Amino acid sequence: MLQTFLHYFLHLVFPLVIAIVFFRKDWKKVYLILFATMLVDLDHLAADPIFQANRCSINFHPLHTTYAMVGYVALLF
Repeated sequence: MLQTFLHYFLHLVFPLVIAIVFFRKDWKKVYLILFATMLVDLDHLAADPIFQANRCSINFHPLHTTYAMVGYVALLF
């Protein structure tokens, strides 16, 4: 129960805290940007089960593969 709560807290509430504390003037825009970075997790919806506490997502989900990660780094530049 605590692990599930912590997981969702870090996904939804913690980015809001970061946005408000460090970017008070533009907190809404920053929160949306931080939240948008989690779109990579949409591939979890294709997994069965969607959430499994002890499963590592790396190389399990399509957007969490080594190739995808290389692509994300390339997008930085």
